[in-house]
Amino acid sequence: MNTSQAAALIVGAIACWFDLRTRRIPNLLTFGGAVLGIIYSFTTHGFGGLLISSGGWLTGLGLFAPMFLLGGMGAGDVKLAACFGAWLGPTTSLFVALYSALAGGVMALVVALATGYLRQALRNVWLLLAHWRVVGIRPLPELTLERSRAPRLPFALPIAVGVAAAIWLR
Repeated sequence: MNTSQAAALIVGAIACWFDLRTRRIPNLLTFGGAVLGIIYSFTTHGFGGLLISSGGWLTGLGLFAPMFLLGGMGAGDVKLAACFGAWLGPTTSLFVALYSALAGGVMALVVALATGYLRQALRNVWLLLAHWRVVGIRPLPELTLERSRAPRLPFALPIAVGVAAAIWLR
């Protein structure tokens, strides 16, 4: 394991701790972590490292921002994914997104089953798909984080699992 991977795992553990306790991920952790990742890459790999780290930050941001814009994810989760991209680069960010989505889906199923919300969750998915088919891909206000009564998922956890899986499987 290299220094960038270790730093990403440490940031992930801290983010999970905050998200599980407060349902928030501090900007100091996400932005500060991203800045440190970019500086580290630049000082260890020069201009090429700066480009890879910055590209990773943009990739993490770009992959998770649509879910935030649709009201299904918090801004802290998006900033956390971008921070991981700064440490791990654009290619690994793609794998982080894939593994995070898988871990998040499993977590959502477990929470839905544990809380008796599975049937309503499936109805909501159907409603959302119908909404998107009729009006295009836009937020459905009743199903956004702000207005939904669905159980909240601390998504730092699946993102951190995605980071660990991406590091381990590469």
